[in-house]
Amino acid sequence: MKNLFKIAMLSTVALLSVGGVQAKEDVVWWDFLSGGDGVRMKALIEQFNTEHADTIEIQPTTLEWGTPFYTKVQTSAAIGEGPDVMTYHLSRVPLGVQSGALAEISTTDLAGVGLGPDTFAPANWEAGQSDGKQYAVPFDIHSIILYYNKDKLAEAGLLGADGLPTGLDGADNFTAALEKLKGGSEYALSLQTSGDGTPWRVFYSLFGQQDGVFLGDDGTFFPDESIPKAVKAVETMAGWVSGGYAPALTEYEGSVALFTSGAAAFHINGVWEVPTMTDLAAKGELGFEWGAIAIPTFFDHPATWADSHGFAIPNNVGKEMTPEKKAAVLEVISWMNKNSLAWASAGHIPAYTPTRESEAFKTMQPNATYSILADTAVFDPKSTLAGVASPVYDAVANYISPAMNGELEPQAAIEEMKADLQDQAD
Repeated sequence: MKNLFKIAMLSTVALLSVGGVQAKEDVVWWDFLSGGDGVRMKALIEQFNTEHADTIEIQPTTLEWGTPFYTKVQTSAAIGEGPDVMTYHLSRVPLGVQSGALAEISTTDLAGVGLGPDTFAPANWEAGQSDGKQYAVPFDIHSIILYYNKDKLAEAGLLGADGLPTGLDGADNFTAALEKLKGGSEYALSLQTSGDGTPWRVFYSLFGQQDGVFLGDDGTFFPDESIPKAVKAVETMAGWVSGGYAPALTEYEGSVALFTSGAAAFHINGVWEVPTMTDLAAKGELGFEWGAIAIPTFFDHPATWADSHGFAIPNNVGKEMTPEKKAAVLEVISWMNKNSLAWASAGHIPAYTPTRESEAFKTMQPNATYSILADTAVFDPKSTLAGVASPVYDAVANYISPAMNGELEPQAAIEEMKADLQDQAD
């Protein structure tokens, strides 16, 4: 009997050693995704777990978005209690690296699961780097876009035969279009004009279209030659409000409601509101036909603010990841990218090039219409002061938003913003 037991044990060990039987790896996952994003991610996790039922199981936890999430990541990683993998805004990579919260992900490891610089748009891939090292893998590209009411644009003669807006490129042409729409709507344009989010994204887009430099190589915010470009961007935004085209002091939710109620012909917001429009239209609650396109080219060339949800591995101090765990985490990151078409239904553009270039995505509307943003994206400055819920966002609320609403001159707004950020950096 003893011999039979010994033979059985040796056989089990042999099977384990050649991979005949694998121990199941549990992957602890943290994200900050709520609303439609949260619903879609939960579905992807369930699908992954079903397909990997015998080998890997994602154990997900959703935490509060923004500063609370990133603070918890930093404090947890410092004592070795962070997750195995997490969602992460690429704009936060510089701060995550400086604080020691992120582990480097080697290009060799990523290549082993079919990921690398050749499978992502160049700017998107580089946004996950710090000093040339990879710390995060892109999952999507989310940017601001221009939503439009097709009925109102058709009445104003601004809709082409293909159902897309016409004559919007150029700051003067865009203003002329707003003037045509002004009479048929409470507002020609709705956007958040109070706070930090949309004002930053619009400003950085208009600034990028002029090749403005936000942070110089020497650490100077708004180098002298870029100040006039920044002022021009703010003047353009302020003109929308002072001209009566867009409402003053409007919070995010109010700006969305102005468009969905039919009170505004245009709406500038992130791609993440596409599900809102889609769901309302499906319920018959929108009351008009809508569409969405990339932000017009107001100045020298196309450029639009963008960020990415990505995947990162925390630098769990004193808790080295086993080769088996690392393999499981890499499989999670790879699988999510290769199955990101479902994620695109939240309005996002897939970061993974084969998915973005697939026929299935090319027929997904309105995403495919604005997918050019993958090639024209300008990601946040690589600074520990920049990124989601950062001092840069605070500075926008303190200076650019007041300038939009006529409470501060654009020139003064940029000069004060420059001084504020420079003081924090020095």
